Amino acid sequence: MALLSKKDAGLILDPLADNNPITIQVLGICSALAITAELKASIVMSISVLFVMGLGNVVISLMRNIIPSKIRIIVQLVVIASLVIVVDQVLKAFAYELSKTLSVFVGLIITNCIIMGRFEAFALGNGPWRSFLDGIGNALGYAVILIIVGFFRELLGSGTLMGIPVLGDPIEKTGLYSIGYENNGFMLISPMALIVVGIIIWVQRSRNRALIEEN
Repeated sequence: MALLSKKDAGLILDPLADNNPITIQVLGICSALAITAELKASIVMSISVLFVMGLGNVVISLMRNIIPSKIRIIVQLVVIASLVIVVDQVLKAFAYELSKTLSVFVGLIITNCIIMGRFEAFALGNGPWRSFLDGIGNALGYAVILIIVGFFRELLGSGTLMGIPVLGDPIEKTGLYSIGYENNGFMLISPMALIVVGIIIWVQRSRNRALIEEN
């Protein structure tokens, strides 16, 4: 961060903790619920949002003075949709099986509240460089939560990480005894993602009391 001013560095660092888009702003929860049963899917979705958000913020910033206010939402949706199509085609070319799993959710990036929110709150009022940093920072904040949730859900739910067994081989019945890791199917259902996010929020607020809302 030595090459960045303190203010610019804050655009990247703040969303990673004290202004995280999922745990503080409560945006993008749907992705955390839907695709975090596998760590690999969480990582791919995170990279996809990083690309769309970083580049999208730059495009909107460059166009901010020529976009009529009455159609700015439509323009923003067109920009996001174009970038999402690029992501979808790349996934189909290089990770076809995963693209079939994520196809619906990649399409839903178009309506991701985090992206639209940063377009409206930042890119429309700032230059391309700072908008790029803001997009990258918020995408990384989103990615951190998705990867943490995906890590624990796959590890405890399937006993694997990236599809590789790490808690022993799948359970095998041998007479009266069972050896190996017995899958915890409860971790693989969507409500557990919400519970894991809730635990992250609790830990975050326990470490920083300033984040606790006063009644």
